[in-house]
Amino acid sequence: MNSNISIIVAVDKNRGIGRKGDQLAYISGDLKRFKALTTGHTIIMGRKTFEALPKGALPNRRNVVITRNKDFNPVGCDVYNSIEDTLKSLKEDEEAFVIGGGEIYRAFMPLSGKLYITVIDYSFEGVEIFFPDIDHKEWKTVEEQDPITDEKSGVNYCYRTLIRR
Repeated sequence: MNSNISIIVAVDKNRGIGRKGDQLAYISGDLKRFKALTTGHTIIMGRKTFEALPKGALPNRRNVVITRNKDFNPVGCDVYNSIEDTLKSLKEDEEAFVIGGGEIYRAFMPLSGKLYITVIDYSFEGVEIFFPDIDHKEWKTVEEQDPITDEKSGVNYCYRTLIRR
């Protein structure tokens, strides 16, 4: 476990996180929170998550992409071919955020010390990618905000922060 590694994710009622190569919902308040939390930090993602970003590397963050493809070299990113190499590159980081996708979340779950979860009160159809189960014997909720309604979609959601016990 590496206490400076955090996971940030939006999940639906069934832990769904993606379908057809994209996230399930775009919630303005959640995107603003994501930006506020991750700006100035390292963000870690898989190649598919990077390719889903509409404008490439996210500004004002160190973008790390993990891929098996040795020829993948997008502008504005540090690319690693293994979790181990990625971890070595994080020694100086105060907090690094894992932002997806499913395989990357599963790989970093046992290595992370904190989870920032947006829980969307909706069950999306056609979900193909799910967030791993959270073992509540290992994780403790330290913050849970009251539900918020997204003005654009009408969907309710809330923020939960968990730390490893």
